Amino acid sequence: MANAAASVSAGSGGITRREFLYYIWGASIALVAAQSAGLLVWFLIPKFREGEFGGKFPVSLDSLPPDPNSEPVNFADGRFWLVNLDTTQSNALMYQAEDESQPIKGVAAIYKVCTHLGCIYSWTPANDRFECPCHGSKYRLDGRRIESPAPRSLDRFKLEALAEDGTVLAESSLVNDVYQPLELPDGTFSLSVDTGDRKKGNSLPLLCSFTGSCP
Repeated sequence: MANAAASVSAGSGGITRREFLYYIWGASIALVAAQSAGLLVWFLIPKFREGEFGGKFPVSLDSLPPDPNSEPVNFADGRFWLVNLDTTQSNALMYQAEDESQPIKGVAAIYKVCTHLGCIYSWTPANDRFECPCHGSKYRLDGRRIESPAPRSLDRFKLEALAEDGTVLAESSLVNDVYQPLELPDGTFSLSVDTGDRKKGNSLPLLCSFTGSCP
């Protein structure tokens, strides 16, 4: 009788105390591993505060270049230049090229790193353009290449036009994966430049090629 009961117990499909402890131990190990992985991912993901490179930079309208096609404004902490563009009011700094069918108009945030080998370029008032001191790359006010060896135009950051309460009224649009200048809508109180959202410049023909003045 006792043997029959033991046989039924053995074939009942239940787990032993030892198996139960193994399951608990395995689940605990899995839980600890998952928590550790989550903490590692949280630690590795970069976190940027407002006004810190990699995050968003608030910009007041008073900080913009005062007039269309006037000299750019340098934001050293954000590593960008702000430009105010309008090719319908062309001058020596900004003009519409032969292959540009539409006017270029609006505000753009341009990354301060040359697209050739990563040098820091600067604005040269005497020549009305951006110039890289390392290898001589030159760019128009909007960042388009004038002379090589830069392989593409300057990169741009995403811009947002904000109302006084912080509502986003408009943001930079993408054309061929390049951020376009942003025309500020009525009611714009300030701007936000997202230095964590950068798009590479395009590879349009060199501007010097149209005038036959490329070195």
